[in-house]
Amino acid sequence: MKFSFRPVEGAFYDLFTQAANNLVKGTALLNELALPGVDVQSVSDRLTDVEHDSDQITHALYKKINSTFITPFDREDIYSLGSQLDDVMDHLEAVGNLLYLYGLTELPSLPREMHELADVLDQQAKITADAMPKLRAMKGLEEYWIEINRLENEGDRSYRMLLVRLFSGEYDALTVLKMKEVADELEAACDAFEHVANTVETIAVKES
Repeated sequence: MKFSFRPVEGAFYDLFTQAANNLVKGTALLNELALPGVDVQSVSDRLTDVEHDSDQITHALYKKINSTFITPFDREDIYSLGSQLDDVMDHLEAVGNLLYLYGLTELPSLPREMHELADVLDQQAKITADAMPKLRAMKGLEEYWIEINRLENEGDRSYRMLLVRLFSGEYDALTVLKMKEVADELEAACDAFEHVANTVETIAVKES
């Protein structure tokens, strides 16, 4: 049986879980943008509120690291995981803000592939939120990072098909430029979820 001198400091795990739960809130808000008659400004404002909450969680995490003598696992991994969870939220907020500021939701409809990417992000967020509490025991995490990788590949396919549509002549040049920026943020969010999963895998391997 493995014995560890590291403490079981619950605060770190709680903060990771809170940050991941905020990502679920963020992706749910993005999916609201597909609803008919949605108040886009309200969605964008609420995304900003969730992002600010995530920033506070990240600051609390950093403060906890700096005030804790012995951490549950390597400090650099705690910093990395906290920062990467925050990065995902930044990309989600950017998507909502750009859709609102560019007036893209006033189009007859957003490209199907954009909704597919938002759905992938929603799945990634829920799986990530389910995985964070498992860090305490470092068990049952392998399925998480495998599924996140699969979803990231699915997101890549949707992103490529979205680019094909954008440059097919269906939209005017200015709309293409606007939607390409949103598409890039959606794809970056998918990648950011994978970075989180990769860090969790690294931590699990170190601690096994």
